[in-house]
Amino acid sequence: MNIIIPMAGLGKRLRPHTLTVPKPLLPIAGKPIVHRLVEDIAKVCPEKIDNIGFIIHPSFGKEVEENLKAIAKEVGAVGKIYYQESALGISHALLFAKELFKGKIIVAFADTLFKAEFKLDTTKDGIIWVQRVEDPSQFGVVKLNENKEIIDLVEKPSSFVSDLAIIGIYFFKEGESLAGEMQHLIDNDIKEKGEYQFTSALQGLQKKGAKLMTGQVTEWLDCGNKNVTVQTNGRYLEFIKDQKLISDKAKIINSVVIPPCFIGAGVVIENSVVGPHVSVGENSRITDSRITSSIIQKDATVTRALLDNSMLGNFAIFEGSTLDLSVGDFNSIA
Repeated sequence: MNIIIPMAGLGKRLRPHTLTVPKPLLPIAGKPIVHRLVEDIAKVCPEKIDNIGFIIHPSFGKEVEENLKAIAKEVGAVGKIYYQESALGISHALLFAKELFKGKIIVAFADTLFKAEFKLDTTKDGIIWVQRVEDPSQFGVVKLNENKEIIDLVEKPSSFVSDLAIIGIYFFKEGESLAGEMQHLIDNDIKEKGEYQFTSALQGLQKKGAKLMTGQVTEWLDCGNKNVTVQTNGRYLEFIKDQKLISDKAKIINSVVIPPCFIGAGVVIENSVVGPHVSVGENSRITDSRITSSIIQKDATVTRALLDNSMLGNFAIFEGSTLDLSVGDFNSIA
């Protein structure tokens, strides 16, 4: 089994945090988004994962590439790096990792996390993971027949088609067939809205007889912008609240940590109340502050602050008082 993760986007909706760190490497409960994604897929996958292909922008750099390879290694897979410079659609992006489209594969977008209670049925031709939503007009949705097979995929329907939204994770029993459909789009310059669409490749599979089914997750967590990323951090902390989340190498002095919170190694919290739903990266220092529902990354300094629904980047320095904040890496606000 191979996993392919397209993640070459520059994450503009999460700036300033993505000016120095690619969005999939931003932390959720102490681990990068893409690390959490890989771990969660591994939990529902009944077969060994051989390779994980990360499709990235060349500007991400060697340190990012080594981090991604280490993430793959943790689940017993080999990490492979592929480059996409121009955004010409998902089908175009995935073909940079064409060598991995052999046998059973999973395609997963790197800005979504999930909670699922099923094991992947690898005997099916294909499975599209979905969740029910209240407003399907904001999402791509699937339409089913009486046998629960997917008969149509509709992007942001203006009238009701289905409330099963596509979350961005897919399984295919024959990766070669999917690669062939995507290559057909490129070879014949078949575009929609100026891009080689993944949905078009899926429809091509269906026309050739592939039966696509749904895998319904119990919760779908977005990481598209600052607010939803902070919310996802809180929900994920709830998922793993029974795990050890506070490092033995953290110092908590005259302070209260209200769980669930992630507190990394080397963190110092003094004369403060932190939590619930706060993640604090390694070597950060919090003094004389009250912090709830926030993400503070590595080596940050927070003094005399009242923070909620906030993100602070690596090496950020904040002194003062606010309620809703988004401060990028290496910024200093006093």
